[in-house]
Amino acid sequence: MIYIASDHAGFDLKTALVRFLRDSGREVRDMGPETYDPEDDYPDYILPAAEAVAADPGSLGVVIGGSGQGEALAANKVRGVRAALYYGGPREIISLSRTHNNANVLSLGARFISESEAVEVIGLWLETSFSGDLRHERRLLKLREYEERHSRG
Repeated sequence: MIYIASDHAGFDLKTALVRFLRDSGREVRDMGPETYDPEDDYPDYILPAAEAVAADPGSLGVVIGGSGQGEALAANKVRGVRAALYYGGPREIISLSRTHNNANVLSLGARFISESEAVEVIGLWLETSFSGDLRHERRLLKLREYEERHSRG
């Protein structure tokens, strides 16, 4: 399952990506917004999407905003979420977010990447798996342990 959400700045790109993912045979749950509202607030959609990813082992999430920054920050507030940010640049960033960091949420900056670039990046991200290397497992364990000690939820 792929959970996807945006704010107003990412609404058009989200709509296009939902279509692309479904046409590619992916199971997608659109977490909103359902309609464009220039006054909406990204936490209202991003937090429920991130919570859905955290509650559904093996699922992934895509969150989209103008820069993707606020969306990544919001998603990373949810225990168990590892959100990576992409708003352009080398594609290696995307593959490393999966192979090294086992990112389960991808945050995209709609003001900085085109629809075709977003489609390419999501395709790469979905096709890339966590390496499972001991050093990366060890680092992720440290993050999980920190979350367990310091998270209330």
